Order: sequence, then structure tokens, then C-alpha cells
Amino acid sequence: MKFKHKKLNNGLNIIGEVNKDAQSAAVGFFVRTGARDETAQISGVSHYLEHMLFKGTDKLSALDVNLCFDNLGAQYNAFTSEENTVFYAATLPGQLAEVTNLWCDLLRPSLRDDDFNMEKNVILEEIAMYKDLPQFDVMDRCRALHFDKHPCGKSVLGAEESIKALTSEQMREYFARRYAPNNITAVVAGNFDFEKICGCIEAGSGSWQPKQADRITEYFAGTAKKDSLKRSSLNRQHICLASPTVSYQDKRCYTAMLLAKIIGDDSGSRFFWELVDTAIAEAAAMQCEAMDGIGAYYSYIQTSPENGEKVMEIVEQIFKSLQNDKISESELQMAKNKVLSAITIKNEVPMGRLVELGVNWVYLGKYQPIEDEIKRIKDVAIADLYALLDEFPLVPYTEFSLCPK
Repeated sequence: MKFKHKKLNNGLNIIGEVNKDAQSAAVGFFVRTGARDETAQISGVSHYLEHMLFKGTDKLSALDVNLCFDNLGAQYNAFTSEENTVFYAATLPGQLAEVTNLWCDLLRPSLRDDDFNMEKNVILEEIAMYKDLPQFDVMDRCRALHFDKHPCGKSVLGAEESIKALTSEQMREYFARRYAPNNITAVVAGNFDFEKICGCIEAGSGSWQPKQADRITEYFAGTAKKDSLKRSSLNRQHICLASPTVSYQDKRCYTAMLLAKIIGDDSGSRFFWELVDTAIAEAAAMQCEAMDGIGAYYSYIQTSPENGEKVMEIVEQIFKSLQNDKISESELQMAKNKVLSAITIKNEVPMGRLVELGVNWVYLGKYQPIEDEIKRIKDVAIADLYALLDEFPLVPYTEFSLCPK
């Protein structure tokens, strides 16, 4: 593996990890913008804008875009999170330059009013669809309750009200400010010629002008509030819990990830044995979300309304008993094996490696070989878990429940 880096005069970073043994290549553009960078008036614009890039440019229609990708045989898509919007494609090495050129074109979209008005209906349908999926809706509501007025509490999809009120001019202003080259990282992985791809990216983006694209990254411990909502359409109770943890920039983020695995992996965890295996809950899982300057644990539990109170008693007992019912070496090793296995398998494929490379650069501003990541996970000791728990206890937590009427 060979790591390469080039920074264009306008601030756009190009990073690449060359693997001549790979049979494919992948390219992605990581735009450091998401829900947390929006105001309440334009909530959801980042995700909306992700959709709009596929509507084409002054020279390409939406149909042309699809045909171009299909003709190249590329597997392509995009996603938006609280913090990033990512456009990517995996293809054969011989087609990578053309795919890269196409993405450079699309990253300067036309943002036509007709397309904007039509896509607004698509976004509103998506918001409605996710409201019908309680496991997603309860997470959004819990996040908003936990972070309150902190930027990380904003929904990626936005609200029906904000999307309806959003104008194409507001989107263009946001695009001009956030899609600046100094706020974009181009990432390439697999079997490719770095200088050739750099030439494509520089030719396509070298004229883009840098802008100020700051982000508020202040820490917030969370509200520890509790709330619930009843719906006649539900038959099960859906519970989401949130508590603070370390940021992505913190060296202890792997410790936090392993702790979440021990407590709430979907198999073999304390949640699993105490809640799922005993048939008290149908689902019980915890995940660690390490973000820019801040982090949170999220737990999701699905159960019957009759068992809701019992579930929460058991969860509280699990959280509080970590000090008494000590974490064993075998528990920690099992968690390490799961994380190491997932990371290794993902990184064997250029598309999987692309995401890892991009995320590390966006958050840390540096290259992290997979070997370093593996070592950091292996080096976590039980004492590290307890030191983290001392600083970031799981109780008190924020709780939101969706319940049947």
C-alpha cells in the first residue's frame, strides 16, 4: 500500500491509497457539511442538495447522469449525515478517470428551479416514510431531545415545515458557502494512477474558489431529559437512550466503540443475554457515534408496552452494575474480535477502504494505515474501559419512547 497526498492551490485535498493488487478502484468526494451546519430555517438542505447533484449540470440532464454512470459500469451513490455529504463510485481501474471527471462536473450542478421543485416532493415523501419507521423516528427525536439547541440535534432529513419553506435561492447560497474546495476532500483507493487522477481532479476543480466554511464544535454533555409520544398506529414500544462519550478526535474512541459492543452488540452482549435472549425485548442494541468534537452512545430497544417498564429496570441495572459485575477479559476479547473482523473485511475492498480513508482525513487530517487502527483496538485494556466510564458514565441518560395508545 502506498499513501499519496496533494493539496491544490484552492485548498482541495486529494488523498489516495494505491493498491496495485486490487482488481477495482473507488473515488469519493467528502464534503464537510451536514445537518449540524444548517440553521433551523434551512434544516434538511444538505440532504436535499445531495439529491440535487444527481439532477445534472448545464450540459447534463438527470437522464444523462444515470446513463453516464451506467455506461461506465460504476457502482455509485451518495449519503448525507449530521456532519458529511459523500459522493462515491467504485469501478474498474480503466474507467476511474472518466468516473472522476463526471463527479467533478456534478459537484458544480445547475440547481435548476424545475428540478428543485420536483425533488421537494421526493424529500417530503422520504420524511413521511421515515416517520412510518419508528426505529428511525425515535432515534431522531431522542437526538433532538439529547442535544437540545446544540447543532448535533438537527435531523438530517429536516422537518416538513423547513423543506416546504426552503427556496432554491437559499440552497444556492448554502451550496456556494459549503461546497467550497477548501471544505472538500477527494479520496481514491485501489488500483489506480495517482498522478493521472490528480490531473483529472485539478482540471475539473482547480478554478473553484475557496470560501470560509467554519463549524461550531463545542462540547455538550446532553440534557438527560425524558419524553415520550403515543401513537395509535403502533403495537410495540420503541425506546431510544442517549448519553455522552468521546469525539472522533479523541484517542479513546476505539475504547468507546468496544464498550458499546460489550454492552449492546446485537449478539453475545449484555443487552442480548438480559433482554433479547430472555424474550423481554425483540431488539436491543447500543452504538457509539463519535463525531466532530463530540460523541454519543445511542441505545435502541423494541419491546411490548407491557414490558417497557421492566426493560428500563434491566437497562439501568446493566449500566449501573458495570462497576460491580466486572467486564471480563473474554468479553473484551470478543468485542475486539468483532470490531477487528468487521474493519478488516471492509478494508479489503477499495470501496470500503475509501470510506475509512476519507473519514480519518476529514476528522483527523492525517493518514491512518489499517495496521495502526488494528493495533489501537488490540491495545485497549479493561482499565481503559473503566477510566472512560468514570469520565462518561452511562447514567443519567436522555430517553425518548414511542408508545402505542
